[in-house]
Amino acid sequence: MGILFIVSCGSKKRIASRKNPASTQIIVKKTPTPPPPVKVKKKTKKSPEKKLTKLPYATLVSNYIDTYSKIAVKEMKAHGVPASITLSQGILESGAGRGTLSLKAKNHFGIKCHKSWKGKRIYHDDDEKDECFRKYKNAEESFKDHSQFLRGRKRYSALFKLKKTNYKGWAKGLKKAGYATDPKYADKLISIIERFKLYKYDKRATRRDLKTTISPTAQNAYTVKKGDTLYSISKKFNLSVEALKKLNHLNSNTISIGQELLLKFN
Repeated sequence: MGILFIVSCGSKKRIASRKNPASTQIIVKKTPTPPPPVKVKKKTKKSPEKKLTKLPYATLVSNYIDTYSKIAVKEMKAHGVPASITLSQGILESGAGRGTLSLKAKNHFGIKCHKSWKGKRIYHDDDEKDECFRKYKNAEESFKDHSQFLRGRKRYSALFKLKKTNYKGWAKGLKKAGYATDPKYADKLISIIERFKLYKYDKRATRRDLKTTISPTAQNAYTVKKGDTLYSISKKFNLSVEALKKLNHLNSNTISIGQELLLKFN
């Protein structure tokens, strides 16, 4: 009995002295997580249109007048369209030069392509989606085409019988002839002319200037009569058809009765 007790006690001590592998702590060192990369916002170039819209309307209009008034006066002398009408239409139609058409196509008067247009085009939503508008090389070309557009269409011929200083008559006549669908178009033009005193630019084209440039009896102008063609007029005044077209900014050979054509430069 004594021997058995000793053996059993010894075996218990041996078991108790053994280390339990499961109880060993394993320390795992965690590597620090790197901070997320900082995103740097790229500076985007602001479009000219967005920059312009920040300016007050009166400033935009004043800048527009300073830039284009000389061209408007020049066109009045050459074709008889009052400078006040040209400027007010340009301001209204182009949003004082900040509109999409004026920025992308240099089109300051919202003139659409029409069948006679052979130049470049741009498509823009207006009364309908993706309508075709004329695209120009520069603003001056747009101003010249505006004069020729009015001068070359029969529905505007009555306007050229008005006094060149009668901006109210011109504004109402443009609306009546269908230049724009806005019922308040004439009122808007008159308001712009009077607010910014655009009528003063009409006075710069003196009566003497007008008589020597657009009068039917003047030596350097001719009023189209029934049966006239560009060819017959060119022969009558010893000019080429191309010279006549260039003088009058014509894109086609189409002319209308009552239209006044320049026969030489000032």
